[in-house]
Amino acid sequence: MTETTSHPREGVSREWNYRPEGSVETNPLFAWPPRPIATLIWLKKSWLELSASLLWLVLAGAVYAWLQPTYETMRELTPAWMLQIWARNVGLICLLAGGLHLWLYRYRRQGKLLKFDHRDQAENNGNFSFRNQLFDNMFWTLASSVSFWTLWEIAYFWSAANGWVPTLSIAGNPTWFVAMFLIIPIWSSFHFYWVHRLLHWPPLYRAAHALHHRNINVGPWSGISMHPIESFLFYTTFLFHWVVASHPVHFLFHAYYQSLGPVLSHSGFEGLVVRDKKQLEMGTFYHQLHHRYFECNYGTMEMPWDRWFGSFHDGSEEGTKAARTRMREKLVTRVGN
Repeated sequence: MTETTSHPREGVSREWNYRPEGSVETNPLFAWPPRPIATLIWLKKSWLELSASLLWLVLAGAVYAWLQPTYETMRELTPAWMLQIWARNVGLICLLAGGLHLWLYRYRRQGKLLKFDHRDQAENNGNFSFRNQLFDNMFWTLASSVSFWTLWEIAYFWSAANGWVPTLSIAGNPTWFVAMFLIIPIWSSFHFYWVHRLLHWPPLYRAAHALHHRNINVGPWSGISMHPIESFLFYTTFLFHWVVASHPVHFLFHAYYQSLGPVLSHSGFEGLVVRDKKQLEMGTFYHQLHHRYFECNYGTMEMPWDRWFGSFHDGSEEGTKAARTRMREKLVTRVGN
């Protein structure tokens, strides 16, 4: 996916350095009346062009083919292969989040082109562990989220190696095998919305989710910078594979969609610019609005839960006013309690 990066809305307001034109959109698959052409275009952008989903699919296949311990090895819980899984996950998150941070924030290879927020990452700020946003995010990503991601991954492969989860092969059911790559993002969106709404329940918000929301101005390491309570809930999405027949490649795709995807979506930039062209879609204004206004866009663009439950912010001034009203009402409720 390439396009020129000149954009009439760059530096458009005091509130945003950049925001996309028009209203925020969600997956047209769930539109009524149906929008088949728009749905096909959405799928084309997701799977037939350079996209995050395609990257996670290729990565899952490569890891399974070349970096995966054998089932015979994984039938027993031994430190060697479990540490291999952990090191692999640490390496992937450091390579992606670290690489993007260097490109976007340390060396500023695209300046503030397509950057949503005017501000840089916070330093000498007491809201963050170590008084530094980058160090805070790196610590909670590696200590909390990568740990839970790895534990679930170990649990799945140990269970699969011992025949304790339903399995699927491409030879046995090629249609379902392919369909699973379309179903997993929808399931992930469903799970994320409801877990996220739960995390905005005041007691859980104060205990756990407030840590993630320190990041009003997000960066690549913000994506899975989460309190252990939130990390545990976030990764229960993997229970899907104990219920629905799948292949280890599906699990790895799900893991990278869930863990590496937020690195891109929290990058703070709409796209990665290389040689003056946008080569890859990254951050979404949809979720950027949630980090700015809190009480809106709890879900993802894959499913219109926010539309259905009245918390959708389409990027307009009216959406901002509605989100701020919900925030004030919630603050009044908290004070009253």
